[in-house]
Amino acid sequence: MAAQLETVWAGGRRKLGNDPMFGPWVKAIGTIRLPVTDSETFYYLARAICYQQLAGAAAATIHGRFCTALKGDVTPAKVLRVRETTLKAAGLSRAKLAAIRDLATKIRSGEVDIHDLEDQPSEEVIRRLVLVKGIGEWTAQMYLMFRLRRPDVWPTGDLAVRAGYAKVHGLDVAPTARELGPLGDAFAPWRSAAAWYCYRVLETDTP
Repeated sequence: MAAQLETVWAGGRRKLGNDPMFGPWVKAIGTIRLPVTDSETFYYLARAICYQQLAGAAAATIHGRFCTALKGDVTPAKVLRVRETTLKAAGLSRAKLAAIRDLATKIRSGEVDIHDLEDQPSEEVIRRLVLVKGIGEWTAQMYLMFRLRRPDVWPTGDLAVRAGYAKVHGLDVAPTARELGPLGDAFAPWRSAAAWYCYRVLETDTP
């Protein structure tokens, strides 16, 4: 069954649509739509860890086995109760298993408070999440964009965003993360929309 989608960041689409370089791509790609999700924060972050540095199909398989190993109870308490060998058998690498268990441990101890992330400024959300081994700034930014729907996230370290930006602007070489930072200022407060179109541009032949 296809995921249900919802339209987001309509203001970003309008802003990017008026940009001389992004405009034709926006017209070709259309509305910004993201999968509807109501998953709990721990579930979402554990899934993100499962998906890190893996192709979609392989990541989905491992994540599915991970959820099965927990009998559908994807919570910090259950992760810490289940034997590591059981989770490894689901296909988790040592690093991913360590990251998920560290996330569970720090949530349980209160070191990482996730109950009110939606009420916190983006900088605070990132500060908390990167306390977990295996969750870096990029994963935290993806949480902000795709779970919290924050409209002004600019993931400059994302290779796909940099490549998409280069394609939009006809650049032979993609900008570095440092170079891309100030280039996003023109799209504030809708930099998430700009990043989303950069992703989609890589899947689109011509505007």
